[in-house]
Amino acid sequence: MATRPSTTGGNAISTTYPDVIPMFAYENGPAAMDWLAKAFGFTERMRLLDNAGRLSHGELQAGQGVIMLATPSPDYQGPRHHRASCPATEKWSGVHYIFDGALVYVDDVDAHFRRAKAAGAVILSEPERDTYGKRYRAEDLEGHRWMFMQRR
Repeated sequence: MATRPSTTGGNAISTTYPDVIPMFAYENGPAAMDWLAKAFGFTERMRLLDNAGRLSHGELQAGQGVIMLATPSPDYQGPRHHRASCPATEKWSGVHYIFDGALVYVDDVDAHFRRAKAAGAVILSEPERDTYGKRYRAEDLEGHRWMFMQRR
């Protein structure tokens, strides 16, 4: 993990970043940050909005990991929105596998699954166990795909 200075609201803070950070774009970044915290239990680290209220940079903590997100432009379409107008995307999205998504390890997959489902996550696969551990797959409010796994 590397440490670099960061600023939030004019206050300098020291923030630790892992070596790999997934980055997601959202049509409504502020709403996505709120929903991801509620549904998946992530903790907000940073939220920077532009003058129009659009998320220019956001950070969520997931265990020892960090997820960055933003709304890149008013023209951006999230996966669910894009899928509705693109037959090819709708077709290849028919599988429950995670593509262009993230794997997040959690302590209790069953409890995490119940929380996500109660918050309205689209469940792609129920919790299942194999030799690697226990996992389930879900889509968030804009259709990004996530796999949550409990180590063996």
